[in-house]
Amino acid sequence: MDSQEFDALETSAFNEDLPAEESVTDKVTAPKGKKSSRTSKVKNTTDDEGKIESTEERGWYVIHCYSGYENKVRHNLEQRIESMGMKEKIFDVVIPTQEEIEVKDGKRKTVERHIFPGYVLINMILTEESWYIVRNTPGVTGFVGMGNQPTALRSEEVSSIIKRMEADAPIVNVTYKIGEKVRIIDGPFNDFRGTVAEIDQNKSKVRVMVNFFGRETPVELDFLQVEKS
Repeated sequence: MDSQEFDALETSAFNEDLPAEESVTDKVTAPKGKKSSRTSKVKNTTDDEGKIESTEERGWYVIHCYSGYENKVRHNLEQRIESMGMKEKIFDVVIPTQEEIEVKDGKRKTVERHIFPGYVLINMILTEESWYIVRNTPGVTGFVGMGNQPTALRSEEVSSIIKRMEADAPIVNVTYKIGEKVRIIDGPFNDFRGTVAEIDQNKSKVRVMVNFFGRETPVELDFLQVEKS
């Protein structure tokens, strides 16, 4: 997978909803030479017909799914892996998530956010059979890769995702923006009001211009010390 495609995972999200009465298995396809148990005529999902290039090595692959259905897709995959005896080819299904502290309307709560909405990671040995089982899972819309061939993540990409998932400190998600009025709710300037001048996401710091002794004074605060005015 090239760096542009991997970077796109951080910003891409599907806004489609899974139709209530439509099964994705009625639409999916298999590689050339494979037949579905549901129908004798299966067409390729891409213009590049051909067999999947199998590998004997385990790798992490990325699959597209309907945004908001990541947990359902993981459940469906785990059921199919079990029922079809594929534990020796498909080993793990992971939804990359990280904890965030959401500050909204003066209230703070810890939530679990999907790092890549609309994507699920799967650790597997790629063969036509394992490809077919994953690709035909309800909710799965395809693999990330070139044409019909899934592309495994590089080791550094996997390490980067794991690092984000295992981060000790949760990310603070703020709702205020530069130029907005805020109220300080903690520290020496408690209950002072001011204007957001700068937001530093990396350090979880915000600089607020406060009217102090008749002049505008910059005050650097933690994200959690400020709320919308």
